[in-house]
Order: sequence, then structure tokens, then C-alpha cells
Amino acid sequence: MKIVNDRLAVKASLREPNHNGYLLLAGEVGRWRGLFPVATRTTKRIATQLSTLAAGLTARDDVEEATVFRAVLRAPGEGSEILDQRGRRHARYDIVVLIRTTSPDSAGGLRDDPGYQKLAETLRREARHTHQIVARNAARIDDVDPTQDHAFLFNYFYADDNDVLLDVWEYTAGWFQTKTDLPNSILMRPLDGEPADYGIINYASWPGLRTFLPSLVFRPSFRSFVLANFKANGVAAQPIIYRRT
Repeated sequence: MKIVNDRLAVKASLREPNHNGYLLLAGEVGRWRGLFPVATRTTKRIATQLSTLAAGLTARDDVEEATVFRAVLRAPGEGSEILDQRGRRHARYDIVVLIRTTSPDSAGGLRDDPGYQKLAETLRREARHTHQIVARNAARIDDVDPTQDHAFLFNYFYADDNDVLLDVWEYTAGWFQTKTDLPNSILMRPLDGEPADYGIINYASWPGLRTFLPSLVFRPSFRSFVLANFKANGVAAQPIIYRRT
């Protein structure tokens, strides 16, 4: 990888990856007006239905969490031209369902569960586009607690070289730890054979928007280090902020 402004380069302080599996289902249901999703009756209705169905899945012994999120903001990112050149769809998911299981194998098996199939069909019926993956944890700062009333990040990363992508993430996550007090982060990497739209999806949270958003707007090093290193290494980062439903 190339490091731009290496005087700012500090690797993230990481814990060992966990052994959980993750089943993520994301959908484009409503519209966007610039950086903000437009809440519609359909979006609210679908989110409520999905929350009820997700709660039912937690009765399974291998399901540890099942959470539904609604988008509130697209944060500053990088790499639209890379996505266009590669013919990749831009991430505009306004609803995300994330299920954490006891293992990657159990996450894969969950797709055969009738309750999950009903949940997935409920979203697909109303969404213009959906994205589903089974993933493992490739790296983590700490586990994310979805029961908290936090601002949750899902950052959809694409790069031609996924090994470079992981290295870039480790340095840029270090910036977020240092500058925004990022308390947690789970890096989800799709299992072999899963859709390769994104090399990794970063799942993280902060107590509130004020914890991190001013740093993205007013700290020059966000552009000169974080976005610059994404660009130098051919990484497209598409961060979207959500609230739990």
C-alpha cells in the first residue's frame, strides 16, 4: 500500500477477531435527497415489519443479535469515480438488517430458516435493490452493542486488491480512534463465494453524531490523510450513518 502523509499514520489498536458470523441484508427502499434519506410511509412500515420478524429470529440458539437500522445520513466518502469505472453500484441502502450468530457457518445456515426467508422476502418485495452477504469478523477494535442509542456506521468498501484494502483500513481506523474516540468497530469480510460488491463492510458506532461528525468537516487531516489514502490506494469508501429501529 501507499501511505500519504505518513507522519499521521498510526495503526488502530485492535483486539483479536471474534468467532461470530454475520448475516447482512441491506435494501434501497426510499429515496435520497442529497446526503439525506427521505423518510416515507413505506420505509417506516417496512422497518417496523422487519424489526418484528428479526426479533423472532433471536429465539434460535445460534442467533445472538438481530437488529434493523434506518439511514439518517451519508457521511463524506471517497471513490465514486472508481465505482463508475468498474461498473459498481453505489451504496444507497436506507434499511439494513444485521444478524450476529455464533459462527460463520450458522450465519450461512440461517438463510434456510423460514423466519429469515420471510424477513428477506418482505424487504425484497419493496426494495429497488438488495444486498445480502454472510461474513466473518476480519478485524475489530471492539464489539458493537446495537442496543445502545448510538449513531451506527456501515461503511461499504470496494477496492481491486482486498489485501491492500485491509491495510488501508487499519491506518485510517487508527485516525478515527485518535481523532474521534472511536470506541468499537467490526470489520465484516464476506465468506468465499459470497457477493464481492464490497471487499469489507465496516460496522461501528459512536454515542452521537457530535462525537465524530465535526472532525469529518473541520479537521484538515480527514481529507489530507483518510480520504487521501483511500484515493492513493484505489479504495472506494461509502459510509452511511444509521439509527437502530
